Amino acid sequence: MKAMQVISLTLLCALAASAQVIRFGKCPKPAVQANFDSSRYVGRWYEIKKLPTQFQKGECGTATYSPKSPGVIGVLNRELLEDGTINSIVGSAKVKNPSEPAKLEVSFTDIPSPPGPYWVLSTDYETHSVVYGCTDFGLFRMELAWILSREPTMSQETMEMVHRVLSAAGVNVDKMVATNQDETFCTPMNQ
Repeated sequence: MKAMQVISLTLLCALAASAQVIRFGKCPKPAVQANFDSSRYVGRWYEIKKLPTQFQKGECGTATYSPKSPGVIGVLNRELLEDGTINSIVGSAKVKNPSEPAKLEVSFTDIPSPPGPYWVLSTDYETHSVVYGCTDFGLFRMELAWILSREPTMSQETMEMVHRVLSAAGVNVDKMVATNQDETFCTPMNQ
């Protein structure tokens, strides 16, 4: 048991240093979008807010999803870095269990790591998507969450609703950071 505590503490320190959201305890099992339809989900989504991560350093974040095969969605994530370059990564999201199509596992071509959870908690396919992921590390868990929109902005009413969805899942929305989607600033992403 002592070895597990040492490993957990070491992982906690390493992840905390890289600006991940680490919490004590096991991952929750929030409800996901009922009757999730990946064919309606594909297309471009703008990142509005996220829990801080070590792997997203830029602004103007977008995720473009495309159909690949039954139960598989192509993923292209892009962001504008501080030096003006565009960072992008390609991967795929696969349905783990066909009876729960809103619970996907995402993996990326250039990252040799196990697939990560990508759970669509709520979407209307037209204005918003609320995404949650959580991975257990012994006594601790690492949480990821994104608020996505089909447009670079989101109404206050929709933002309040998605905050309620995340809060009900146990996410501390006060820890989320806004993504700059200012049209003038993000111009290099749209060229």
